[in-house]
Amino acid sequence: MGIQYPVLSADVILLLIFLSATAVQLLFWGLFFRWPARDSAPMPEAESPEKPPPFVSVIICARNEAENLQKNLHHFLNQKYRSFEVIVVNDNSTDCTRNVVLDRLAKWSNLRLIEIAQDTPPGKKAALTKGIEAARGNSILLSDADCRPSTDRWIATMQGALDTNTILQIGLGFSPYDRQKGLLNLFIRYETAYAAVQYFSSALRGMPYMGVGRNLIYNRSLFERAGGFREHGHIASGDDDLFVNATATRENTTVILDENSFVYSLPEKNWSAYYRQKKRHLSTARSYRLLHKAVLGALSASHFLHYATAVWLLIAGNYVLVVAGLAVLRWALMLVRWNRILRRLHQQDLYPWVILLDVAYLGYYIVLAPALWAGKRNRWK
Repeated sequence: MGIQYPVLSADVILLLIFLSATAVQLLFWGLFFRWPARDSAPMPEAESPEKPPPFVSVIICARNEAENLQKNLHHFLNQKYRSFEVIVVNDNSTDCTRNVVLDRLAKWSNLRLIEIAQDTPPGKKAALTKGIEAARGNSILLSDADCRPSTDRWIATMQGALDTNTILQIGLGFSPYDRQKGLLNLFIRYETAYAAVQYFSSALRGMPYMGVGRNLIYNRSLFERAGGFREHGHIASGDDDLFVNATATRENTTVILDENSFVYSLPEKNWSAYYRQKKRHLSTARSYRLLHKAVLGALSASHFLHYATAVWLLIAGNYVLVVAGLAVLRWALMLVRWNRILRRLHQQDLYPWVILLDVAYLGYYIVLAPALWAGKRNRWK
């Protein structure tokens, strides 16, 4: 007779899954998500008259953004930085986007308007490429029309972070959403903070994999050496995260967490619009490098399985003390980390809701998981 192996019961298998998922979660929250008390790179020094600062080209791609440009464009133009330009790339808008920019050209000598020809391939990447080609500076600082810098030191802080080290070519900034009433706004701001936890932590551990185009700086020379968006030009989204994923390294990338560098953005106002936005964003994740997909997959799977198996075991009344004890341990560790992180991100009002939002995030996985296999999309707005 052959060797008889013991047959594990369903409850034991679930317990093993729970223990494995919880162990992965404890590793992430205990080690991977540790943030410094302050930026690792020193803050930029005051501008010196003898040493002109690097010229910075701020690029904003706009498609039917007249209203947002009227509200926000002056925040970009009123920066306390000596050498910069603001380029608005008008991508075939059908509203008065063009007129809004033209009305301001006489007052602002550093404002430029780039018009996209109708025969240009559709998509934000094509518009952004035109803006970068027209840029006068080597430093390309990106944002969107529905955004506004938190202070007039935004350019100085973002560029200054790169100036601290001649090897640095990419700076990852934070772009929170405006605080408004309602559950949707609470969840959007939590999801934004949680995404920042992931890509900032990964960059701080020497594995940068993404940035957000609402607040991202990189060298034009890096863009040109990479061939622009050539490797992923067939994907509508990804002008920010896929470019960073393809070009960022431990040596050339820095995280910028100074409050002066924040760029605030308008959140979606209804769940369907938010779903469409996140579906578009998440569709790029399948093009990440294999290591990055493995790390993010382990985080998401362990998060989901930790709760799913815990609920099953608790309902069945099996291993209650073990399950409850480890769940509380994870929550405690998570709360310790969130306390520091939310202070760094100036999102402390989210802290009382962290556990409830952490549980609610399971619905995010269930609803948006199909976006990872969504077909290609040609429009960016």
